[in-house]
Amino acid sequence: MGLILSISDIYKSYNGKPVLKDCSFSFDRDSVYVLTGPNGSGKSTLLRICALLEPPDRGEINYLSGSDIVKKDTELKRRMTLVLPKVGVFNTTVFKNAAYGLKIRGIKGKEMEERVNKALDFVGLMHKKNQNALTLSSGETQRLGIARAMAIEPEILFLDEPTASVDRENTGIIENIILNMKRQDKSTIVITTHDMSQAERLGDIMLIMSECRIIQG
Repeated sequence: MGLILSISDIYKSYNGKPVLKDCSFSFDRDSVYVLTGPNGSGKSTLLRICALLEPPDRGEINYLSGSDIVKKDTELKRRMTLVLPKVGVFNTTVFKNAAYGLKIRGIKGKEMEERVNKALDFVGLMHKKNQNALTLSSGETQRLGIARAMAIEPEILFLDEPTASVDRENTGIIENIILNMKRQDKSTIVITTHDMSQAERLGDIMLIMSECRIIQG
């Protein structure tokens, strides 16, 4: 356990309209956090800010590696990744898509192959590794996005509405993938969902957002 990420007094607005107001929370290692609340409550914006994909208007984000605070964005971004509700894929094989994050980090050869195969096997897509990714179903594409994220072995994995655009069967598969990661302490995982029953199934800790604030956690 131990602290891995803390946010303090995060505020964000678009065109003068607040979407986050003074959000503060501390995330521990190897736990699953589920951020839930109605549409428009600020869940996805908070996730993007935590993943360093956009800056807050004010507030502070601290990432802890051991007992040290890491401040450099480039180093931080290599330790975390965000999977969006609709995963983008390239017109090439499932394997090459899953390897993309490793490739841009300079990891190749046998290590890349082993990591990608392990990730594809974990999400149940190993048998489709040589298939063109554009031929996958929406649920399989979402699982590919998770495999691509898992291959880089992030310390923090952010999943934004991971089952929002998939069928019931793939929803169950994705939930099982998350639960298996949880059992194996793969990463600290932060998930957004509007489904309260899903939040209860997946999370160690539930954060409820309302009116742009974390009201419970």
